[in-house]
Order: sequence, then structure tokens, then C-alpha cells
Amino acid sequence: MTVPEKKIYPRTGDRQTVYLNQVVHNPNIVVGDYTIYNDFVQDPTQFERNNVLYHYPVNGDRLVIGKFCSIACGAKFLLNSANHTLTSASTYPFPIFYEAWGLERSRVTDAWDNRGDIVIGNDVWIGYEAVVLAGVTIGDGAIIGARAVVTRDVLPYTIVGGVPAKPIRKRFDERSIDKLLALRWWDWPQEKILQHLPAIQKGRLDQLCP
Repeated sequence: MTVPEKKIYPRTGDRQTVYLNQVVHNPNIVVGDYTIYNDFVQDPTQFERNNVLYHYPVNGDRLVIGKFCSIACGAKFLLNSANHTLTSASTYPFPIFYEAWGLERSRVTDAWDNRGDIVIGNDVWIGYEAVVLAGVTIGDGAIIGARAVVTRDVLPYTIVGGVPAKPIRKRFDERSIDKLLALRWWDWPQEKILQHLPAIQKGRLDQLCP
């Protein structure tokens, strides 16, 4: 069944922003509700092809993105097949060219190091043309700066930027972060989110209750 247009595009007349879980079809890409992707250069409905790179079935690796995330134009997610193994004396991917070198096809994955899935938490903002590498986990509420290259895990509610990405500061004090992580407002039903929306928008954590 075709997904109704209003479910793909959050805003009337805007074809640059999509609800991401309505346009990805690969079962190894899991996206939570309300997460959006904006692309003013290419068709945002082609996120799976243009932004999730080196994602080959032979690996079985996954891209997992939580709820209420905002992903800016050109952000890229590089899965494990982008890597070259560092255990070899050469960086050349001989196993990929198994026919030319008389190697076993079943050992093609020896060409790269498998670092695991990419896991993005909830309420994460990923900036313009940022790159997230395989094996990285980004915590809830984090912000990834424009054109940052994320090579290591990012703690919840931490702002990172640069190449490679490094922490800039926390968004809130530790007590507030603990409260937000305990509340998990992104899991609330829509009616409860609407009820608390003014407090969420103003950062009034004292007005948010479980």
C-alpha cells in the first residue's frame, strides 16, 4: 500500500523535508517516529541511497535512529564496508577482488574491520554534511555540528564538532540531563507531548512530570 503523501511530508508544500521512517525500506535501517530529514540539494526520499553508504547485505550491520531526531542536508552514515582492515600489512582490499587473486569469495569481509552498528539516540540533531562512522553510538539529546566527522561515541546531551568530532559542551547540567533521560518524553503518547509542549519548548524541566 502506498503511504499517503501527508505521512511522508510533515509540512504542506515542503518537498525538502520528510519523515524518515516513511521513505526507508531496508530492514537494517530502523528509524523512530517523527524523525525528519531535510535535503535542499537532492530528493530527500532517496536518503537510503544517497546518505547511508557502504551498507552491503553481506555485513548485516544496521543503522538505528531514534525518535524526534533532526538530520540536516547531506549528513552521511558510513557503514563497515567503508573500512579497510588495519590488521593487514597492506591497506589494499585484496578479498574484494577475490577472482583476480584466487581468494575465496566467502572471505570477502576480511577486506574490512567490522566495528558494529551505528546507533543514534532520540532527540538528536545532526548538522549539515556531518559524517558518522560505523560503530558509533550517539546518546539521546546530543548535537552533532555541521561537517563534523564522528569517530567515537557521543554522550547524551553533548554538543560535538570538528574533525574528528570532540565535545564542545553539555547542553544542560548533569542533574537536568539525568532528569531528561529518566523522563524519556519522546516515548510519551502524542496527547501528553502536546500537553507539555510549552514546557519542552521553553526548557522548563521543572514543569515536566512523568
